[in-house]
Amino acid sequence: MFADHARIFIKSGKGGDGHVSFRREKFVANGGPDGGDGGRGGDIIFQVEKGLNTLGDFRHQRKYLAQDGEQGGKRRMHGADGEDLVIKVPEGTIIRDEASGKVIADMSGDNMRQVVLTGGKGGVGNMHFATSTMQIPKYAKPGGEAKELWVTLELKVIADVGLVGFPNVGKSTLISAVSNARPKVANYHFTTLNPVLGVVDFGGGEGFVMADIPGLIEGASEGVGLGHEFLRHIDRCKLLLHVVDAAGTEGRDPVEDIRAINQELEKYDAGLLQKPQIIVCNKCDAIYTEEGQEDPILRIRREFKTENTPVFAISAVTGEGTKELLKCIQEKLAALPREVKIYEPEFEYEVDSTANLPYTVEVNEENEFVVEGPRIEKMLGYTNLDSEKGFQFFQKFLKDAGILQKLEELGIQDGDTVRMYGHSFDYYK
Repeated sequence: MFADHARIFIKSGKGGDGHVSFRREKFVANGGPDGGDGGRGGDIIFQVEKGLNTLGDFRHQRKYLAQDGEQGGKRRMHGADGEDLVIKVPEGTIIRDEASGKVIADMSGDNMRQVVLTGGKGGVGNMHFATSTMQIPKYAKPGGEAKELWVTLELKVIADVGLVGFPNVGKSTLISAVSNARPKVANYHFTTLNPVLGVVDFGGGEGFVMADIPGLIEGASEGVGLGHEFLRHIDRCKLLLHVVDAAGTEGRDPVEDIRAINQELEKYDAGLLQKPQIIVCNKCDAIYTEEGQEDPILRIRREFKTENTPVFAISAVTGEGTKELLKCIQEKLAALPREVKIYEPEFEYEVDSTANLPYTVEVNEENEFVVEGPRIEKMLGYTNLDSEKGFQFFQKFLKDAGILQKLEELGIQDGDTVRMYGHSFDYYK
């Protein structure tokens, strides 16, 4: 089954924690720290798979998790890196953050492979924290946290020319007549429920890709029927062929049809009306005018003359007029930019810069509570404890980081002293 929209959960791998250990060997009385580093967490990578043309596989699997990195070991052993997870998608897939709707990546053009979530960095072992003043570091850096997101995948087909119009006006017959596409053709409304791509080949490597967009109806821009599912595929097309039943075999007025479809395009995205259009009056072999009636082709040309829109009379069944139409399409495409419309990334994953730095909470010989480590040192470096707001900010940090909870677990009481890098505080709950 064709699917052009999906919602999935993605999560990169957590970095492996650094290890805390000390060298213990015979004849070595006081071995130094030898805790090894943790491995890197796996990335979440999206990659274009040329053979795919639908997001149907994502209906069966909704969660995609990369592998965590392994923890470091003693004797400076480095933990293994987690494996990356590669998610394969069709070309033209747009990845958005579900919460904000912002574009994370557009898998189109030259962007065939994109790292969307990076794995957490491996934590460093305690062997890295030994200094002249701290020769027995009892802490290591934990691995970087995994990143996770709910994302939406939206497939916008990539074609040079898009066929639009009401159901049963002959779009499927036209694309099958002029390209290598073989859609199901029958006299039923909504025979085409999926976009169909066909290559029109002029030989010598010249040609273009044409997309048969399923028939639109009035109200499509508000999501009536399958309106939104169809309209998204017009967005990347450079040129629109507005196919209309000039013979009125369905009992509809062709001029009103053109106006109605253009109105739906404008409601969905006003930019769609800025795309070049060609009006294709199909089923001209079925036109029968009584004496005194105006030829519908002449009427359409008169109605849209001021809009400078070319009008072609064709019969997709007999092939009448199709060569002239294809020549006009080729000339118009040659005058248009060849680049595919690419959506620029808007989303940036925010990470707390101090979240993964280590710290320790211990009780010294004087029964004082000592809190130290790079995370505490960094926070103290840019916090003004002399101001009331700065001190409140630091208190909130101690609570959010779980440091106050650890102090309570060690049995701290009101009035006890807490020391942090030259600062001493009296604890009161």
